[in-house]
Amino acid sequence: MKVLVTGGAGFIGSHTVVELLNDGREVIIVDNFVNSKPVVLDRVRKITGKDFKFYQVDLLDRDSLEKVFAENEVDAVIHFAGLKAVGESVEQPLRYYHNNLTGTLILCEVMAKYGVKNIVFSSSATVYGKPKCVPIKEDFPLSTTNPYGETKLEIERILKDVTIADKDWSVSILRYFNPIGAHSSGLIGEDPKGIPNNLLPYVAQVASGKLECLSIYGNDYETRDGTGVRDFIHVVDLAKAHLKALDRTVAVKGIDYYNIGTGNGYSVLEIVKAYEEATGKKVKYKFAPRRAGDIGECYADPTKAEKLLGWKAEKDIYQMCKDAAHWQELNPNGYED
Repeated sequence: MKVLVTGGAGFIGSHTVVELLNDGREVIIVDNFVNSKPVVLDRVRKITGKDFKFYQVDLLDRDSLEKVFAENEVDAVIHFAGLKAVGESVEQPLRYYHNNLTGTLILCEVMAKYGVKNIVFSSSATVYGKPKCVPIKEDFPLSTTNPYGETKLEIERILKDVTIADKDWSVSILRYFNPIGAHSSGLIGEDPKGIPNNLLPYVAQVASGKLECLSIYGNDYETRDGTGVRDFIHVVDLAKAHLKALDRTVAVKGIDYYNIGTGNGYSVLEIVKAYEEATGKKVKYKFAPRRAGDIGECYADPTKAEKLLGWKAEKDIYQMCKDAAHWQELNPNGYED
């Protein structure tokens, strides 16, 4: 099977490419390096001992994207490419809507032109907005609280309409919860720009001494220790879910939605403790006021993915922290090293 991976040099994309190559799939990567670095490609080759085609292409560049399809007999697409920072999306909504929505529209149009109608889409638990209860199921009401989340929800709707209009299309929507960790080799991992937006890279940089202190936003939630609870999932487990979704996408027409999480909620303080236990390093932290829009608890019911895809998360929070720490130790400045 020949799989085109958009955004394949990114955090989740690169881990998924590793799993695809190790599983014997033929891979073509498209990436513009806005959220990634070229060195990732060499590291993927080093991990797998396998090669792949790569095109430095922006999805907004229709002619260049058409060239990719014209030169390769693509069987299916895994679509990661897109701008992804929640805070930035609030500051630059037009940029996010144009990039994420228009890029996906062009991708789908080019796919249709070349008869490629199988796609796995990288969505997000942000499409659930502020859920009434947990665990979250796929049939919960959908809403968003920021432009980034809105682009994910709009793309889901676009893909649904495509499958209604053309019964030959097959779409799997994967709604991620909170991917963390890194490949066990320490060669690829999460490389945030500047101060990390996500919890674990921030914890890792505080533990390593790169940052002074972790700010924990809110210690007065109605949770077991007062801090926010989230469903953290190892990025390798998440990557493997794409292979399972890919197989079902090729086999079954129409559209379906899957929560990709562990089904367990971990609080911020529990993550800090697990990281300290996994590494033997202390993480200095302080409490700060809640951030607007944050919710107390958010974790998945992943039953549907296990039932229909045959997928289940395997790695525990200790392994997530251990692998994240290994990546941070080997790459204190990310891919800049």
